[in-house]
Amino acid sequence: MDKYIYLDNNATTQMAPEVKEIMKENEDLYANASSMHTLGRMAESAIEWAREEVRALINADDKREIIFNSGSTESNNTVFNIFREIADEKGKKDRLILSAVEHPASIECAKYLKKKGYKVDFIPVDKIGMIDLDAYEKMMGDDVALVSVMCANNESGVIMPVKEVSKIARKYGALVHTDATQAIGKIPVDVKDMDVDYLSLSGHKFYGPKGVGALYIRVGVPRFTYLHGGHQEGGERAGTYNTQGIIGLGKAAELARVNQKKERDYLWSLREALKKGIEEKIEGVTFNGSDDYETALPGTLDVSFASAEGESILLYLDLEGIEVSTGSACASGSLEPSYVLLATGLDIELAHGSIRFSFGRYNTMEEVEIVLEKLPPIIKRIREMSTRKV
Repeated sequence: MDKYIYLDNNATTQMAPEVKEIMKENEDLYANASSMHTLGRMAESAIEWAREEVRALINADDKREIIFNSGSTESNNTVFNIFREIADEKGKKDRLILSAVEHPASIECAKYLKKKGYKVDFIPVDKIGMIDLDAYEKMMGDDVALVSVMCANNESGVIMPVKEVSKIARKYGALVHTDATQAIGKIPVDVKDMDVDYLSLSGHKFYGPKGVGALYIRVGVPRFTYLHGGHQEGGERAGTYNTQGIIGLGKAAELARVNQKKERDYLWSLREALKKGIEEKIEGVTFNGSDDYETALPGTLDVSFASAEGESILLYLDLEGIEVSTGSACASGSLEPSYVLLATGLDIELAHGSIRFSFGRYNTMEEVEIVLEKLPPIIKRIREMSTRKV
């Protein structure tokens, strides 16, 4: 695997060595954490340590506000089902508002709810992918039960003004959810500062194991049991605990909290070096998202190359051992360009020619230099074969 340059960290990250180590150290904690015997209590103690680490990472008031689950897809579905429960009470709170560029785990939930007759509205975004706060405030009303806006976009890397979203929502008595999947471990995430009621996170996005995450639910807000069965998580999420995975999540949370500022600056330096090199070496390039340190994820660079298909760029880079993501959904069997980029008003051909480079803590400046050596001839080759010219 050493021959690969992995620049798809927004899709998933590798597990940190410290995470692997602590999971291996605790591999004999096989007992059911719900059992009352000694081994069960040992497993439960390890889980509660991890819960405290996740609480501290997002600055929640009480570790009981942390519900362990399989990850952000489950968290988002749970929150949207809470909205459904509220709306089904037939009160005046029966409308959901979310941004037009949310992750599919939210977008598809919202589309399903709309198909079933629930009231759903989408907040538009500007040319960099930032939500339009003025448009959002005009959409608000006393009938809004829930507002859902992500902390940071997985594709453009734009950091959303969740705190301002919450301020507006509170004027109308609406609950607020943020999908913090891409933000956790990269920028500070504070549930009290943002004033949110619900927050989703996944371990595999910040060097933890896959298949484990958490949902933050603030004390006093509506709750919904998504998985019925056992008494785990206070009866709110049934199922035998994934003890090893939760321990790994706890360690990843601890590492993220301790190293956050240093890591953010390091990822920003890699992003800026790649951006500068592309600007100097390749013409006909459009950078998507924000260029500002405060409103851009430090390790995310989304680039559109005129007269070059994103899928072709991805495949040529892959042949060179450079792993990236395409902004188009072509790789997943769809010919449609990214709905995130189209929402910003980007030309459809440029949206088709977008590539997302996403750095992680284990990438190096030497890898950036290799990408800048391999990428220009690839773009040149693709453009020579294209009927469209720059």
